[in-house]
Amino acid sequence: MNMFDEKLRSLTEYIEEVKNRENPKSYLIAVLHKAQGIYGYISKEVVNEVGLAMGLTPSHIWGVATFYHYFNLAPVGKYIISICLGTACYVKGAAQILQAIKEELAVELGQTTIDQLFTLQEARCLGACGLAPLIMINDKVYGRLTPNKVREILKSYKNKENIKNGVNTGGIV
Repeated sequence: MNMFDEKLRSLTEYIEEVKNRENPKSYLIAVLHKAQGIYGYISKEVVNEVGLAMGLTPSHIWGVATFYHYFNLAPVGKYIISICLGTACYVKGAAQILQAIKEELAVELGQTTIDQLFTLQEARCLGACGLAPLIMINDKVYGRLTPNKVREILKSYKNKENIKNGVNTGGIV
């Protein structure tokens, strides 16, 4: 059994559990969360499989998936960088932090790096205004940033991946 089949089996098993509950179609968001957890994003193929299994049209599923900001509709990197562009962060220099990230990773907002390590997303507020300006990488918050600090943070993630993959970092850790 290949990886795709294993993932599909896992999703199908979850949908079967949901179908045994009262009002199973109301669990669509939970099913999409599960699918994203398994595949990393919601693809056309996943939408079709979910639709077939739950008796829903693909257009209905796309409507739900595109309405909620949480769902990724394209592959994302291993590290999702959310930069806060809310008022407090913006006033304290978020534009400079964003520029430093874009330069360091050669990526624009809404894009994923070529190596599939980083995805850069904007957030309107991350709820930690006292730490402005700030970013969140996956679930870890980094605050009171400067362009140099954010470059160092990104380099540490790159170095960690290089070490994990056996790439010589030239002594830089």
